[in-house]
Amino acid sequence: MKIIVCAKQVPDTNEVKIDPVKGTLIRDGVPSILNPDDANALEAALELKDKDSDISVSVLSMGPPQATYMLRECLAMGADDAYLLSSRTFGGADTCATSTTLAAGIRTIGSYDIIFAGRQAIDGDTAQVGPQTAQRLGIPSVTYVQKIREIKDKSVIVERQLEDGYEVIEVQTPCLLTAVKELNSPRYMTIERIEDAYKAEIKIWNENDVNLKAEDCGLKASPTQVFKSFTPPPKGKGEMLSGTVGEMASSLVAKLQEKHVI
Repeated sequence: MKIIVCAKQVPDTNEVKIDPVKGTLIRDGVPSILNPDDANALEAALELKDKDSDISVSVLSMGPPQATYMLRECLAMGADDAYLLSSRTFGGADTCATSTTLAAGIRTIGSYDIIFAGRQAIDGDTAQVGPQTAQRLGIPSVTYVQKIREIKDKSVIVERQLEDGYEVIEVQTPCLLTAVKELNSPRYMTIERIEDAYKAEIKIWNENDVNLKAEDCGLKASPTQVFKSFTPPPKGKGEMLSGTVGEMASSLVAKLQEKHVI
């Protein structure tokens, strides 16, 4: 069985700040990490590989050259090989153009049985790239997978997370599954695999390598664009009331009357 995992290098959102004048993200000095949901997707693939030595796991990403560091982390966790789609032509891509490029990369890698991806990326939170990639490839997809129940010869049975429970779905392979954090706990890298990962070759492809035209990639192929990013204004400081229920009620009424709310 061949498994492909789509992974993304993202800025650590705990460290991200926004330029108040330009309205753009300040990325300088912000550390990059493996997108958390993608780590769950990779772990799902590696758990299947642990049970069957005939399973191979490839990791595919789209991003700048420094994304190879994240891909080496994936190799150190247990992936067999890694591919990076990197070109200035890919810059400025929205989810539509990103999924087109990822699908082209997957076709270039070759045959596969399951594609794993994270539910969404923490820098965009759209949850669109996985399903759109499946659409480009013409394969079924199941989103918000919280458990893999069974792997059959030509299908997979999974639990799909809902707000008030879950549903059990059997989907034919090849298929694409997006993972949520409840699916598993990602493993750590091992010292031995870290050494091997930094010796491994990571294939880097541009648009020509995956048979894409420049007008089908990046900003040119993106029907949506981010006009401005901004931090919402902070809310006013709250005030806690104390005392008995009657005292707090009287105090609240007095404050509302003072502000002419009532």
